[in-house]
Amino acid sequence: MYHFFVDEDQISGEYAYIKGSDVNHIVNVLRMKPGEELLISVKGEWDYLCKIEEIENDRVNLKVLESMEQRELPVNITLLQGIPKSDKLEMIIQKAIELGVSEIIPVKTKRVVVKIEEKKQASKVARWNAIAESAAKQSKRSIIPKVSEPKSIDNALEIVKDFSVKLIPYENADGIEKTRKILNGMDKTKNIAVFIGPEGGFEEEEVKKINKSGFEVITLGKRILRTETAGLALLSNIMIRLEDE
Repeated sequence: MYHFFVDEDQISGEYAYIKGSDVNHIVNVLRMKPGEELLISVKGEWDYLCKIEEIENDRVNLKVLESMEQRELPVNITLLQGIPKSDKLEMIIQKAIELGVSEIIPVKTKRVVVKIEEKKQASKVARWNAIAESAAKQSKRSIIPKVSEPKSIDNALEIVKDFSVKLIPYENADGIEKTRKILNGMDKTKNIAVFIGPEGGFEEEEVKKINKSGFEVITLGKRILRTETAGLALLSNIMIRLEDE
């Protein structure tokens, strides 16, 4: 079923409407007609199953058929991701959103190779957020997670300073039992931050700084995982443990 996002003022009682670029997509790409059903998400606690009642030039009018609880994890997860080369970040954004993250912060660590020109940054961030919206629709998320502009390590750490659970996988860490204990001890009332390094990994001084700010240094096993694998492996474990019935 096709899925769209609307603002709170676009739904009132038994009626709602879709506006903006989604109208063209519904009419000219999906070729939907009155009587067909779709899903909309609104900020809050509910998603809505709707039926198209009327299609106008600039809006699609809907009848609300059913409300349902949203499909979000019971925790907020922020992914701090060292910026990788090529289009790897786009894939990480897509897959991390499928796994339930609430926000993604690209981070400029010392071993980040990619240099994003300031004049191109706004267009990059816009593209990342377009990918986030597409991934949220595909995976039937009830929110569109935000992808921020790239941050320094210090700025990223400041954003998550009050989070209850903060994890940094590091290839030189050991003790998989510690990782298991932390994951198994998570509850559903906490904000979680996951910090993943770029292709070249973290420098030791960076790990010490991040650890000092409250991040637990953990291992993901004996094998060395690529940057695009490490975060997704950890996020998958968190999702399975904390997913509601």
